[in-house]
Amino acid sequence: MHVEYHKWYSPNLNQDMELKVYGHYGKPVLAFPCAGGKFYEFEDLKMLELVAPFINDGKVKVFTVDSVDNQSWLNQNSHPGDRAHRHNDYDRYLTHEVVPFIHDKVSGPRGITTTGCSMGGYHAVNYLLRHPDLIDSTIALSGVYSMKNFLGDYIDNNVYFNSPIDFLPSLQDEWFLNALRQSRIMIGVGQGAWEEECLRDSCRLKEIMDSKGIPSWVDVWGHDVNHDWPWWYKMMPHFLGHLVG
Repeated sequence: MHVEYHKWYSPNLNQDMELKVYGHYGKPVLAFPCAGGKFYEFEDLKMLELVAPFINDGKVKVFTVDSVDNQSWLNQNSHPGDRAHRHNDYDRYLTHEVVPFIHDKVSGPRGITTTGCSMGGYHAVNYLLRHPDLIDSTIALSGVYSMKNFLGDYIDNNVYFNSPIDFLPSLQDEWFLNALRQSRIMIGVGQGAWEEECLRDSCRLKEIMDSKGIPSWVDVWGHDVNHDWPWWYKMMPHFLGHLVG
């Protein structure tokens, strides 16, 4: 498998950021780590092994990025407004640095798939909802989709527009809605240990998307399916097979 490592100073985040690329060809997949995770999580925790057949067959090309969750949503020492502002810095890093990098690596602009587990699942869905012009599909596993899970009742515009369960019901912009209606949205969640908030948010998000005419597949797995890697190892190739065959 062809593998590349890249590191550069991000002007949007004012710090060095790292990522890895796996594969030569295929649909670009932008993979987010779990809460506070690093770009090497996808490989170190063996998820790469499960998606390797898709990479080796030229169906996908995977880009794994760093998070800044410990500086944003998870930073308990920072005011909630500052945490949301830092996340928007991360959004700009993705949009103005990572996405152009991906386009360069796949020979021009094309729709990108986002994916991730747990907090990575949140990022996968949130980034698609904010940028349906750049992202055309997502595979999100065991995510939560309301910032109330991290910030309580605090709300401002930056929080609101990064909290899908809050902003999506009021979304009226037909350009955004039509773009989202062309997307492929796949969300997996279990009913076992530590999945309660994820299940609640996933089902609520499904209700909202249905009301907006946005097609989505929210696949609820069994009561034995816990919030943990052994189940995500089963989910990821399952959904990826439906996405790219």
